[in-house]
Amino acid sequence: MAKTKKREIGDIGEGIACRYLQKKGFVVLERNYWKPWGEIDIVAQKGDTFRFVEVKSVSRESSRWFSRETLRPEENMHPKKVQRLHRAIQTYLLGKKVPDSAVWQIDLACVYIDMQAKKGRVELFENIVL
Repeated sequence: MAKTKKREIGDIGEGIACRYLQKKGFVVLERNYWKPWGEIDIVAQKGDTFRFVEVKSVSRESSRWFSRETLRPEENMHPKKVQRLHRAIQTYLLGKKVPDSAVWQIDLACVYIDMQAKKGRVELFENIVL
């Protein structure tokens, strides 16, 4: 089955986000951890903290259209998505036998993709409360 345009943009955005996180000292442990009840885009670790990173990507043909005011990928964090993310995190922690004392948080990576220039910009919101 061919990927949809939305899925292609999502995959590109996740790749950009992974490279960004690695440059910032994160260790990417896993991508696209999937269960029928939820998915985690990126599982990373920085120091002793597990980071569950939700990636939201938007694209434009030219970067001249990028404006924080007009593109707000973080607005796609709907309550149902948050609920599914929490369930997937709990499953991940249990499945990987992460101790209950482990520190973890949810981060949101907003990726702005300029398809024409083949560049992306990442805005990372750390330890978001959901």
